[in-house]
Amino acid sequence: MPASRSGKTVLTRAAFQASKLVVLSHRPPRVVLKNQVLRVRTQIKLCLLPLLAVVPLLAACGHKDNKPPQRTPEVGYVVLKTQDVPLEIVLGGRTNAYETSEVRPQVNGVIKARRFVEGSVVKQGQTLYEIDPSLYRAAVAQAQANLQNAEATRDAAVVKADRYKPLADMQAVAKQDYTDAEAAAKQAIAQVAQNKAALDTAKINLQYTTVPAPITGRISRSLVTTGALVTSGQTNAMTTIARLDPIYVDIPQSSADMVTLRRELSGGGVTPSSADVQLTLEDGSAYPQHGVIEFSETIVDQTTGSVTLRARFPNPTGLLLPGMFVRAKLSQATARNAILVPQQGISRDPRGDATVYVVGPGDTAQLRTVQAARTVGTSWLVTGGLAAGDKVIVEGLGQLKPNQPNQLVHPVPAGSAPRQPKPGTGAGRQG
Repeated sequence: MPASRSGKTVLTRAAFQASKLVVLSHRPPRVVLKNQVLRVRTQIKLCLLPLLAVVPLLAACGHKDNKPPQRTPEVGYVVLKTQDVPLEIVLGGRTNAYETSEVRPQVNGVIKARRFVEGSVVKQGQTLYEIDPSLYRAAVAQAQANLQNAEATRDAAVVKADRYKPLADMQAVAKQDYTDAEAAAKQAIAQVAQNKAALDTAKINLQYTTVPAPITGRISRSLVTTGALVTSGQTNAMTTIARLDPIYVDIPQSSADMVTLRRELSGGGVTPSSADVQLTLEDGSAYPQHGVIEFSETIVDQTTGSVTLRARFPNPTGLLLPGMFVRAKLSQATARNAILVPQQGISRDPRGDATVYVVGPGDTAQLRTVQAARTVGTSWLVTGGLAAGDKVIVEGLGQLKPNQPNQLVHPVPAGSAPRQPKPGTGAGRQG
């Protein structure tokens, strides 16, 4: 029997184990089997965990041992040669009319009519405005009358002088009377000439009442209307005519660039080129007509530090209008026996000097400092550090091993675009 303490029943250890066996013996057989399977699975998992941790390490060691040999990088080069290179420069400029004329009246009066269409092309001498001619016709008539009066006076004075001359010789009249008659005749002749000039002036003023076009060109809008009063030599123009064919393009160039060009010309190796100029319009299209440089200013603009070049272009269709912004490409000189290097083959070192890699003995990559003067298209014009026949590396620069032999090199066709580097091989090098 179980012992009793303080009225409570206490089971001994042996009795507890016996009761546990009795309970388990009463469980169904399927439950017991399931519990045993779970215990076995747990034990298997605990055994596999260390193995799973070791497998990656073994695989890594095996991969390291089987690493393939490093592939020799492949680079491409170009063989340099000398050639004549036009030194072109692109500058901004503005178009200006070949001729410009502001139309102003030369007599006073009221505008009676306008005889042109605004914005059209007018011919030299074509009537533009008509000013009221009434007063000027009257002035012509008055001048004609004054001239006739002067001519009559002259005729009488000349006849009188002619009659006095023989009488004075015979001393029939005083010599003073003859002298006075001769002077009066000369005054009458001068008066006739004066009245003729007045008549001519009156006729000219009458002609000025018709305002003609002084030049051939495209006329702007009219700044006066019919009935407006205009005065001779007024400040404001009545309209403006611009001759657009041909047309000028004014191109400012830096005085520093001008000095550099002249130094190159005087130093030899560079010769003056043609004065040909090509234009690119504001929309990016090329102007079909070529122009020529006519002259350059002899004074540097102190406010901008530039010298203005003036080019002349044919403009038969009137496409170019005064004031348009254009970009002008000029060929100012030609470099003789020049060397061009593709831009991708030149980089800069920390000091800013231009450097290239050339193929040396044993197909090694040799770093060389060069003098890159300017860009010409997609290339650099090199003036020092390279010679014809040198092989400049332009492809695979990110894979280079300077001064290491056995580089796999291959020539790059002239004018071909650089090949894109393969993924993971790098895209270039830092200077």
